[in-house]
Amino acid sequence: MDRAEVIGIGIRLISVAALSYFTVKYLVKYLDPNHSTVEENKKKVAQIFADLGLNRAIELNEHEIRIATQFVGGEDVGADWDDIGGFSDLISELKDRVILPLQFATQSTSSLLSPPKGILLYGPPGCGKTLLAKAVARAAGCRFINLQVSNLTDKWYGESQKLAAAVFSVAQKFQPTIIFIDEIDSFLRDRQSHDHEATAMMKAQFMTLWDGFASTGDQIIVMGATNRPKDVDAAILRRMSARFCVPVPTEKQRRDILQVILRSETLSEELDLQEIAKCTGGLAGSDLKEVCRLAMLSRAKETISAGGTLSEIEPLLQRDLLDAVQKYMRGHSLLTHDDALD
Repeated sequence: MDRAEVIGIGIRLISVAALSYFTVKYLVKYLDPNHSTVEENKKKVAQIFADLGLNRAIELNEHEIRIATQFVGGEDVGADWDDIGGFSDLISELKDRVILPLQFATQSTSSLLSPPKGILLYGPPGCGKTLLAKAVARAAGCRFINLQVSNLTDKWYGESQKLAAAVFSVAQKFQPTIIFIDEIDSFLRDRQSHDHEATAMMKAQFMTLWDGFASTGDQIIVMGATNRPKDVDAAILRRMSARFCVPVPTEKQRRDILQVILRSETLSEELDLQEIAKCTGGLAGSDLKEVCRLAMLSRAKETISAGGTLSEIEPLLQRDLLDAVQKYMRGHSLLTHDDALD
């Protein structure tokens, strides 16, 4: 066999290898139903890591990447205590029982000075439980994973358990981390005999991993929020030793919340937020925000009708807020009446 034949064979082998490589790459790309999702998740995680200043060199597998997309980054990275109106006593308690122990964690080896591994925020909807959780994360300098329970479910057997494991492995790689689960009762509710096998296994896996990290020095906190604390599994409640009630705000708290919501708006000198607070009994923070939004829309509409522009909106008047309260309350009373008919 002469030299030309050897070179020819070598070229053919290289061509076959290259063709095989690109064929396999093509099959992986176009036949894998999850390929586009994985690539999209990688781009999203890269952007979040850039926003948060996280170490991009840390390797993540496919399941960890899927969980890492739920890091809260960008403009929604957290909240300041000043963004929360009212609840000064609750904020003070959170600082003492959660923030302070997190600061002690790097200075002391005593387990009694460590932060709680589980925190439960409970109370009526719209009272600011999620906002409080983000404020805790920001004040403590923690990464914040806003865990969407739907992302833990997968049609393939065994994948949900891998995703549950990825939650804690990602939290460990980027600790200190808070894993926040809104409406935790819908995920870790009281277990029943008729629960689907995959769901039961995922819950068991989650609790096992939670216990495993709770016995280490890792700074990982699972924080849940619920409107129905009695529906949460008793085994979960046991793991959430720190529990904080976030109630419907009092009159004074409503006034403080209104001040926070309207702090960036131009207000009339005759505006009396105390009066507005008095006539909004039973409303939560999210309700008060909607009232303020209705009032601002009314003021903007009047400004435009008078020939002005949105950059020339007149100061918010007392009657704007009072009319907005009446409109919002009317909607609430109709909803209550419909519920009674049902």
